[in-house]
Amino acid sequence: MSDKIHLALLRGVCQLPAYVAHARGFFEGEGIESQISISPTAWLIPNQLATGEADFAVIPWTRVAAAEKGEAPLKVLCGSGIEEAAIVIREGMEPDQVRSVAVPREGGMKDLTAMGLLTSLGWDNEQVIQRRFPSGDGAVICFFGRGADAASMIEPYASMMEELGVGRVIKRTGDIWPGAPGCSLASTAKLADAEPDLVQRVVSAYVAAADFVAEQPDVAAEIGAPLIGVEPAILRRALRANRPDVNAIRNTGAMGDVLNLMRDRGYISEIPCNFSDLSFLDKTRHPV
Repeated sequence: MSDKIHLALLRGVCQLPAYVAHARGFFEGEGIESQISISPTAWLIPNQLATGEADFAVIPWTRVAAAEKGEAPLKVLCGSGIEEAAIVIREGMEPDQVRSVAVPREGGMKDLTAMGLLTSLGWDNEQVIQRRFPSGDGAVICFFGRGADAASMIEPYASMMEELGVGRVIKRTGDIWPGAPGCSLASTAKLADAEPDLVQRVVSAYVAAADFVAEQPDVAAEIGAPLIGVEPAILRRALRANRPDVNAIRNTGAMGDVLNLMRDRGYISEIPCNFSDLSFLDKTRHPV
């Protein structure tokens, strides 16, 4: 009899290992029956994990680290996204001409990257207006609708803007925080403690699926396209610029820089610890 799990996912290149693990039988190969759902924003998912509506999720590690008081403790189990955010400016425009930038809600990795990159570009609040939106999708739509000169977004949307001739990438997360992880496989601390064998098998399937994405990006693009809502050609282009990396979550130097920025901006009061458990990744049966 198979174990059943529900994964809460988002849309993006960083989610491809989860899409592939579900669609190509990697979970099934570990004796797991998987169900997935796509959430409109990462901010909804911790509650889904806390209530048991979802067992696992692929969400920004920063969201796990910044768990609010009273939330069920979460654990990052495995990396996925890496250097995934980018600043895109309107085609034909130079960085010093930008007067407005669309950014998502405070605290997420796209917002944090935007803050770091805006500083590196010399865009202070007096020169460049920040247009805030409740999700990354809102920032993308604002930019595409010419509501801002620039925007912070993840892949495949940055590549989509270049593919459509709408904008161009001028900086990525890696320009300020090389190797910084993004969305990562997570669950509750309670599940990790209560069912370590199940968690181990989920992580093993996830790592194998990430290897598949690296080895067969064209097939992965076909799998991800209908879930993300872009054509495979755009996903293929995005994968040339940015591929998932299960070991990104080991890049503690970059993570430390991000956590310091979160504290400086008041998103957290102190640097958190013990929000990850990489023992399952260490023990995975699939080499990386």
